[in-house]
Amino acid sequence: MPSPSDPDGRAVADQILRTVLASLDDSKAENTVSLDIQGKSLLADYMVITSGRSHRHVGAVADHLLRALKDAGFGAARVEGQASADWVLIDTGDVIVHIFRPEVRDFYALEKMWAEDNQAEADTLH
Repeated sequence: MPSPSDPDGRAVADQILRTVLASLDDSKAENTVSLDIQGKSLLADYMVITSGRSHRHVGAVADHLLRALKDAGFGAARVEGQASADWVLIDTGDVIVHIFRPEVRDFYALEKMWAEDNQAEADTLH
């Protein structure tokens, strides 16, 4: 819930993002990308995309992140895909985290999709 000093809740989103990035770094997640999507999507303020080396690593990164979020007081996030560990989606409400195996990440190319969206937006401004 936004506070009077931070009506848009951005400070909470920033704290969650810092927790996410620290946890991913601790778990040795690879090629982590953080995208500021505030104003571009109603889904969240940030999207984080990262990779694990294998099914087991993706699952471990997700488990570690869920514990870190809970320990930091951000409650239980919604999780999809943890059973297969090809692509785990963790949604905190303010930050959406995609943890992929490298082959799956290459196939879906989320960074490219968002980069194209940002480039199209920049082109319409000129």
